[in-house]
Amino acid sequence: MILTSLLDTDLYKFTMMQAVLHQFPGAQVEYRFKCRNQGVALAPYVNEIREQVRHLCTLHFADAELAYLRSLRFIKSDFVDFLGLFRLNEKYIDIQPLPSGEIDIRIQGPWLHTILFEIPVLAIVNEVYFRNAAKNPDFAQGRARLDRKIDQLQGPDLAELKIADYGTRRRFSKAWHEEVLRHLAARLGTGPKGQLAGTSNVLFAMKLGMTPLGTVAHEYMQACQALGPRLRDSQVFAFDSWAKEYRGDLGIALSDVYGLEPFLRDFDMYFCKLFDGARHDSGDPFTWGERMIEHYRHNRVDPHTKTLIFSDGLTVPRTIELYQRFRGRCQLAFGIGTNLTNDLGDPPQHVPLQIVIKMVRCNGQPVAKLSDTPSKNMCEDERYLGYLRQVFEIEQPAA
Repeated sequence: MILTSLLDTDLYKFTMMQAVLHQFPGAQVEYRFKCRNQGVALAPYVNEIREQVRHLCTLHFADAELAYLRSLRFIKSDFVDFLGLFRLNEKYIDIQPLPSGEIDIRIQGPWLHTILFEIPVLAIVNEVYFRNAAKNPDFAQGRARLDRKIDQLQGPDLAELKIADYGTRRRFSKAWHEEVLRHLAARLGTGPKGQLAGTSNVLFAMKLGMTPLGTVAHEYMQACQALGPRLRDSQVFAFDSWAKEYRGDLGIALSDVYGLEPFLRDFDMYFCKLFDGARHDSGDPFTWGERMIEHYRHNRVDPHTKTLIFSDGLTVPRTIELYQRFRGRCQLAFGIGTNLTNDLGDPPQHVPLQIVIKMVRCNGQPVAKLSDTPSKNMCEDERYLGYLRQVFEIEQPAA
């Protein structure tokens, strides 16, 4: 079986799940799967994917895993007690082949009981696909590519550049993910003096003695469109409810649920001072960084005290470019995903899958993300999408 632990997921699923337990325990949601690659047939593997998901739903948290979660400063005891009783339920997920050769995955049910499906299911789809499509993976080339990236990161004047692994959802395989992390740790070093800041994967953080990293994802902000007092205030409501849960901890704001301009309108002086920084996940990262630094200065906040996190499809060369542009002007963090955990070679069978699972409804109402990269938008209701643009004063993108 591909997955053997419910900890094999990203940290922000737990931090969001804790907020859901305490503030939105009755919320009902729906998620939808999407593969952005053209011409990839996943339908032939649907039975294998179902079998792996069925096994996922038999897993429970081991005592050692619960103890590890309890040791994290921002995880509360009652949440760990809840996880001690938790199982994923197969009745909340439906996986169907489509005539086009694609697959339809829908997850529907209580938010509290479905939130942990996303990352493991994506990891399962990836590994099942590559087991079948790349039966003889070129690990030697993968190792050579990884070493070249490490060599680049250890270049002149880059000792202060730190990266983190964000690659669970689109990894080639669980075994390869672990090998990559072990090799990065051995060559880059971990801890205060190392260049590997940590990993978003909680299982590997526990197993390898790394720092688990992550705060909040788009789904939390999207759900607040249905859970807040009114739509126009949903972004502010999300910031406020997050701050209520963590009281200043985990203070990284996600800036691209409605696009940068609406984010800056809502991210006023109060939030500039309250939150530790912001994360970039769509649009031009250089423009975003300059705008964020300008925004902090405009709100009388020293940018040197704030962290800008870059995490949108990063490669090592792009990471180095961003580091060289912004170092010394603010605090910096970089999360690299697919380019670390799924880069084995050039043949077609090694092209990473661009797959996502996104929330599309909450409490029976459509929810949406209006990204600075239009291809990342995901909503099943075009009328709602238009209404959202109107409410947040977002221009319709050119055809």
